[in-house]
Formats: sequence, structure tokens, C-alpha cells
Amino acid sequence: MKYNVLFLADAEKDINEIYEYISSSDSNLNADKLINKIIKKCEDLESFPNRGHKLPELEYTEGKDYIEIHYKPYRIIYRIVERAVFIFSILDGRRDLKDLLNKRLLR
Repeated sequence: MKYNVLFLADAEKDINEIYEYISSSDSNLNADKLINKIIKKCEDLESFPNRGHKLPELEYTEGKDYIEIHYKPYRIIYRIVERAVFIFSILDGRRDLKDLLNKRLLR
């Protein structure tokens, strides 16, 4: 049985920001390719949503239900609720994410 994959507003904003950054620092073509691959990785969760792992930054907080998968340096953060996968954020894993995750996910 397949899950519905839904992008929340923060995740859509993250995708737009990643696109803008790559297109301005590299090219629109490469930005398109990267965004398509990230979206495909997210959409693959419809068949295998439990393949991710818990976020180590939130292990001892109320956010222990959040899961992540990776694509290149990006961390795709999501949560499974019944038959739906909610994509919360797509963040550059090279950043210090503990405070950002606490602000975004636990608000």
C-alpha cells in the first residue's frame, strides 16, 4: 500500500531557496536537475517511508518522531502519520541544524 507524500510550506520554501542558490551560483540547468532529484527522493517515500532514521539532534526532545533521509548534503526531514508522509524540511546538512530544527519542528 502506498503512502501519500505531502510537502509542507517550509519544505516548499526550502526547495525554492535551494533552487535560487544553485541557479545563481551555478546554472538553471543544474538547479533543475538537483531539485528534480530531491523531489524524486521524497516521492520514493510513498513506497518505503520507514527507511529513514531518527534525527540525532532531536533524540532527547519531543521531536523523536521525525525521520530523515539524505540526498547529497541535503537532509530531508519528514514524519509519518497514518498513510501520509509529511515533508517538513529540506536542509543543507553542512549547517549546524540543532537550533533550526528545534525552532521549526517543535514550534
